[in-house]
Amino acid sequence: MTISVILVEDHQMVREALREVLIKESDIEVVGEAGDAQEALRQVGVLHPDVVVLDFRLPDLNGVEVTARLRDADRHAKVVALSAFSDKRFVAAMLRAGAAAYVSKSAAGTELVGAIRAVAIGLEYFSPDILHASITKVRCSLGEADPPRLARREREVLRLIAEGVRSPAIAEEMQVSVATIEVHRRNIMRKLGLRTVAELTKHAIREGIISL
Repeated sequence: MTISVILVEDHQMVREALREVLIKESDIEVVGEAGDAQEALRQVGVLHPDVVVLDFRLPDLNGVEVTARLRDADRHAKVVALSAFSDKRFVAAMLRAGAAAYVSKSAAGTELVGAIRAVAIGLEYFSPDILHASITKVRCSLGEADPPRLARREREVLRLIAEGVRSPAIAEEMQVSVATIEVHRRNIMRKLGLRTVAELTKHAIREGIISL
C-alpha cells in the first residue's frame, strides 16, 4: 500500500528537506505541499491524502486550529504534527484537536517516516524526546524531582534575553552592572540545565514568560 502525504510547512527549505526524506521511501508518495493553512485545507479537500504532515506554526493559523479544520474537512486524513516544542501542553492541545502523532523537528529526519507509517495503520506515534519530556513532567508532578525555580530578578532577565535584548541593555534597564547580568544568565542556565539562548527562548515560551 502506498501512503499519500501532503507536507504543510511554511519554510520552503525545510519542506524540501522533508520531501527528500520521504521520496526515498517506496511506500510513501508526496502528493502535495503547502506553505500556509488555507492552501493546506484546499489541497486536502481536493487530494484526500492518507496523512498530513503539519508544522505547528504557520503564518495564518496555529497547528491546533489547522488540525481541527483538517479533521473537519477530511476525517480520513491522519495528522502528524511537526514541532520544535516538546512541552506536554502543545502535545495535549494537538491530540485534542485530532492529531495522531507528534514529531520533534530535531528528529524529523529519522522519526517522520515511522510516524507516517504508524498513523496510516491507525496507531499513534511520539518522538522519543517528546515522551522523555512528558515523563520528566510527570515525575516532577509526583515529587520525584523538583522543577527548577527562578527568582523574580532571574525571571525578568530570562524574559529580556528571550526577547532578544543584549546584556548591556538589560543592565541599563535593571540599573545593575553588565557583570551582574552575566551572573544571572549563568545561574539561569545552571538551574534550567540549558546551554544556549535558543534553549532559553524555548523555555520562556513553554513557561509563558514570553508569548509566541
